[in-house]
Amino acid sequence: MDWRAEIEAAAGRIAGHVRRTPVMEITLGGFPMEIKLEHLQHTGTFKARGAFNSLIRGPVPAGGVVAASGGNHGAAVGHAAASLGIPAQIFVPEMAGPAKIALIERTGAGLTVVPGQYADALEAALAHEAKTGAMQVHAYDAPGTLAGQGTLAREWDEQGLSADTVLIAVGGGGLIGGSLAWWQGARKVVAVEPETSCALNAALAAGGPVDVEVSGVAANALGARRIGGLCYGLAAGQGIPSVLVSDAAIIEAQKLLWREARLLVEPAGATALAALLSGAYVPTPGEKVAVLLCGANPAPEPVSRDRAA
Repeated sequence: MDWRAEIEAAAGRIAGHVRRTPVMEITLGGFPMEIKLEHLQHTGTFKARGAFNSLIRGPVPAGGVVAASGGNHGAAVGHAAASLGIPAQIFVPEMAGPAKIALIERTGAGLTVVPGQYADALEAALAHEAKTGAMQVHAYDAPGTLAGQGTLAREWDEQGLSADTVLIAVGGGGLIGGSLAWWQGARKVVAVEPETSCALNAALAAGGPVDVEVSGVAANALGARRIGGLCYGLAAGQGIPSVLVSDAAIIEAQKLLWREARLLVEPAGATALAALLSGAYVPTPGEKVAVLLCGANPAPEPVSRDRAA
């Protein structure tokens, strides 16, 4: 597949539907870096890019679209579907949590909460697809999704990214896969995962995708049981480094972003930064580093009608 051509086409499709998120240079924890504030995207994550690309790329059948999600993807698909006038049904696991479930509900999409983890929600979504003929919008392992997420890397280049190395948090692999598909070795990409949700790291060690146990503070965003095949092929083919971080390091990075920069992200959004702060990734002298902030849907919601003064 000509991934760069796919990503260029995706950028044209989604223009006007997604935000061009800002970038900035900052020093955090003693590390100078470039950061991209993708947590300011519609519904709080990069996933709006893949959702819009998949729906516009279509064709969408009369049965509409269906998606399984840990929370963020479902909100993005619900938002994109509502914007385009397409019916959507979203399946999420209980572990998505009330804040992300409420976010999906606000999009107006149909919602079913499934006991268990993301894999259980995916099973239910596949059954719905078989029954209704709805189009499945996979959270990460589909060309339309991956190309849509790749528009983020393309956009960052347009904004003058100068870093040698980009640190990206990994769940199922849509975001890092799209970034690898765009950069194709032009920049060093480092995969960062929680120690307790590490599908890509396990796959690279095993020589292919394998099932992993999923838990931890970022599991409702990064908790894929198995890495996507598209991402694995790109990551293994490019030989990218993969590092793991603890829940404690993720929480500290999340707190630091708020204390020093007043940037509010969920644990998944702080995971890439945690690799720098914890020493899981150590830049070489003179290496210019960039960090992607990918998600802004913490639980509980920091400001709500119930909590507002």
